[in-house]
Amino acid sequence: MSDEQSIGVIYVEDDDDVRIGGVQALELAGFAVSAFASVEAADAAVRSDKPFIVVCDVRLRGKSGLDWLTDLRRLDQDLPVILITGHGDISMAVQAMRNGAYDFIEKPCSSEQLVSVVRRAVEKRRLTLEVRSLRSALADRQGIEASLLGRSPQIQEVRRLVSTLAATNVDVTIYGETGTGKDVVARCLHNHSGRRGGNYVPVNCGGLPESLVESELFGHEIGAFTGATRQRIGKIEYANGGTLFLDEIESMPLSVQVKLLRSLQDRSIERVGSNKQISVDCRVVAASKTNLLELSEKRLFRADLYYRLGVAFIELPPLRERREDIPLLFEHFTLEAARRFERDAPILDEQTTSALLAYSWPGNVRELRNVADRFVLGVLDGKTINKSGLGGSDISLPRQLENIERSIIEDALRRKQGDVQATAALLGVPKQTLYDKIKRLGVNVDGIREGSNLRAGP
Repeated sequence: MSDEQSIGVIYVEDDDDVRIGGVQALELAGFAVSAFASVEAADAAVRSDKPFIVVCDVRLRGKSGLDWLTDLRRLDQDLPVILITGHGDISMAVQAMRNGAYDFIEKPCSSEQLVSVVRRAVEKRRLTLEVRSLRSALADRQGIEASLLGRSPQIQEVRRLVSTLAATNVDVTIYGETGTGKDVVARCLHNHSGRRGGNYVPVNCGGLPESLVESELFGHEIGAFTGATRQRIGKIEYANGGTLFLDEIESMPLSVQVKLLRSLQDRSIERVGSNKQISVDCRVVAASKTNLLELSEKRLFRADLYYRLGVAFIELPPLRERREDIPLLFEHFTLEAARRFERDAPILDEQTTSALLAYSWPGNVRELRNVADRFVLGVLDGKTINKSGLGGSDISLPRQLENIERSIIEDALRRKQGDVQATAALLGVPKQTLYDKIKRLGVNVDGIREGSNLRAGP
């Protein structure tokens, strides 16, 4: 039985022959059906914790299907309720749709029609429950986990490093491609450290003109240069007692690197135009999208500064290497955008999910956030996601299919806590076939097991 069909069907019909025929049709299609002759008899079933949809006749002895629809909507306004109407009840069915019914079927109906409508309702229910699960997981996250979202082994390792290093005063260098979240990691290091009460001071070293870098970092005195009409406190001094984040440090001019090195060694600075030493106690977090050691070997970055900064390292994986995190991240950004734009958060459907998983994300998490914004604004959906907004997929069809297959297997393994045999049963494939796919696709089963154990722990 597939994951979709694990959602049960509560079927209410007081005509014995019609009820038996409907149950047979649905069970032959693979659905688990609980059949009842009245609303009163079925009412207890809808109080269970098992996922389900409802198929109910409108005209029943006792409480009618329409009255029950009102009760069910109070219980769960997203619950798909399919009403079965007799000939001549079309106006009643239209009113029921306005009141929140998912669909209606007119008697007599074919088995194919019944199965088709139920299958669509089950898929809608599955998507709704998945979104709820994602949103619940997001709401339950606290501390570092709330900022560094994801279930992949790579991001779990990043969270472990951040948790370990945040409690120390050691300087940290973060590596990662553009858009991977280096600033988010730096803020986490600050917010979960003993320096959280001090200033967090970000500096984009690549965005400062060379003529202003020294003044920005070290500050200046009145008259230090033409236009210096007042004293300025530099970024390093402003970070005293807190954290200085030097983003794109690889672009810092070599002449400034010398002064920065001296400041880090002495933990003091001199403002431009002054000879006075000012003591500074700040933690330095540097970020680079290029390997600083390789740059130093090419004399493009000072080796002594590299070794001064290179005490602890955190490497952020690109989004394409942790695709299993995409649905959770996208849902998080969708909820953020919905609040920001004061709109309802749309549900992420299967087509859109497949498109997101197949894309290579050169802009990484930052690009994913932008796509979520457009998704909430209604200018992007599953049909257009590769045409407008993502610029078309830049990887071959076989690679896209592999990415989707890998994501499905990883998600199923997480549901079964890394149990390969149980996962094979869930996916409906032989165990050996699944082992072959795991090996070919490079799925990290051990990492998924460890992550499941962490989530199941106290």
